[in-house]
Amino acid sequence: MKSSEGLHFKTSVMILLMVIFGPSGDILLGKGMKRIAPMASWAPADVFHFFFAAFTSPMVWLGIGSLLTFFIAYMVVLSWADYSYVQPASALSYGLIAVLAYTVLHEVISPTHWAGVVLICFGVLVVGRTSPRTTPSAAPSATPGPAASGATNPAPRAGGSALPRVTSSATASATPNATTRATERVS
Repeated sequence: MKSSEGLHFKTSVMILLMVIFGPSGDILLGKGMKRIAPMASWAPADVFHFFFAAFTSPMVWLGIGSLLTFFIAYMVVLSWADYSYVQPASALSYGLIAVLAYTVLHEVISPTHWAGVVLICFGVLVVGRTSPRTTPSAAPSATPGPAASGATNPAPRAGGSALPRVTSSATASATPNATTRATERVS
């Protein structure tokens, strides 16, 4: 399997996990929260009772677990694929959310809403035909080392930056450093 085919496959698997677990978590969380009485007021006792009921609901915890799985898959796929690819490709979940909201939560979805969902899913198909990565890898092994590029690595400065300090003779003479000022005072 070629490298780009492998990248496309593993990206597709992670996006599939996102598309499954994101909407599932939303539906489970929504279904669990609908079983809990709304908060009557912002009195501390009412707030405590509301959150206690929410966090002791198995349906809410299933939703949280599903959303956590979605978030992990999202983080993993963003470690190698471009955000401009992942976000539109994962929008396929909007279609699944609409279907689940209609079938599980018994929500009414207008024809205009369905048309928008179909348009989004068509856009996902267009994005899915492109490469998951258009930017160079940020991995240290992917960048040429000093021997390959002919450059030397500067020592990190106090702020932690390894970028070299660029000074010209004009700026060096216009802005004396502490050593120059100390030498001028001695002489």
